[in-house]
Amino acid sequence: MFVRVYRCAAVVVAVACVSACSAGSESLTPIGAPEQPARAYSDHAYRSCGVPAPGGVACFAIVRSDIGGGAPGGYHGQFRATDSHSLAAVDATPEGYGPKDLASAYKLPSTGGSGQTIAVVDAYDDPNAASDLAVYRSQFGLGTCTVANGCFKKVGENGTSTLPPENAGWDQEISLDLDAVSAVCPKCHILLVETSSESSTDFERALNTAASLHATEISNSYGGNEFEATDSAYDHPGIIITASAGDDGTGAEQPAAYSTVVAVGGTVLDRANNTRGWTETAWADTGSGCSAYVAKPAWQTDKGCKMRSEADVSADADPDTGIAVYDSVKYQGSSGWLIIGGTSLSSPLIAGVFALNGNASELTAARHIWTVAGSHLFDVTSGSNGSCSISYICNAGPGYDGPTGWGTPNGPSTF
Repeated sequence: MFVRVYRCAAVVVAVACVSACSAGSESLTPIGAPEQPARAYSDHAYRSCGVPAPGGVACFAIVRSDIGGGAPGGYHGQFRATDSHSLAAVDATPEGYGPKDLASAYKLPSTGGSGQTIAVVDAYDDPNAASDLAVYRSQFGLGTCTVANGCFKKVGENGTSTLPPENAGWDQEISLDLDAVSAVCPKCHILLVETSSESSTDFERALNTAASLHATEISNSYGGNEFEATDSAYDHPGIIITASAGDDGTGAEQPAAYSTVVAVGGTVLDRANNTRGWTETAWADTGSGCSAYVAKPAWQTDKGCKMRSEADVSADADPDTGIAVYDSVKYQGSSGWLIIGGTSLSSPLIAGVFALNGNASELTAARHIWTVAGSHLFDVTSGSNGSCSISYICNAGPGYDGPTGWGTPNGPSTF
């Protein structure tokens, strides 16, 4: 059975619901908390969030189900179809990439970000957000980031202390966002804004709240199908807003399609015996596409898409090369140290890189990438996320392409 109990749904991959989720369940569906059916990704991973409803969004976190699920200190092991794990070993360091790996891959400094506040916007409440973040930062020696020292703050979508109900799937997304931001920019302050539902209206309200609370960067690891709407909530001059391009291959996502945000695609990040020490290819499931509603901004120079093209830039997203994340709330049988990917990972990574550079550009961030930074990034030239009528929108190649944009970070100064 699940803890922090939600209505039982068919559980995918290697974890199954036990005893119809009935034993010890006082309330199968807390008031206001939606049912979260499990969604398969592969035979060893699952998606934390369900399919978005019309006019709504879903998170893009993808969790490995064959590694992880242990306690602080690095337990790991093969999952069984129960609530417990068959622990294989105990390591000093959790599985998955950590801050030093990301710093090495993207040439990031150990300092920078002072005075920056990165907001992450997610649905529902994670009651353990602060304590789980403390475990992650302690594990990797990143220093404390707490409510008490003014580094961490959590509010509802209206900016008050009134918080929404919990949702275990979104808890994993929240842990991923907080840990990814910490990994790249440990000196940044973090603002978590939690929406009351998965409706686009609630997320727009939360974006405006984040801006009003003086966020310097806002990361959005969610999206849904495009619909005709204004982007005013995602247009805050002087604040860099990143948005995940999605985990379902070609097809534009909202809000990533807005020209006022940085649309972030995904890569497969592997160690390599080369000068950089790493290699990247386009992740097979990263989002990309041509918007059906957003006009092409003047600074986009690609010729195939007549409307706004996405993505602009990219970073690690493949769950097989994901980062270590600590989440204490059990969902789909997993808790503790996990490995999580998806473009839910790449968006906060890119927000963190912008923060390291101090968010000094007078240009919109996406425009800056297209007109200044693109030629200085690590160009990703291979890999594909499907087939499409405009080849570069679904196939990586030299220069700009849809799956990886202009490339991945090569030090913060390029941003």
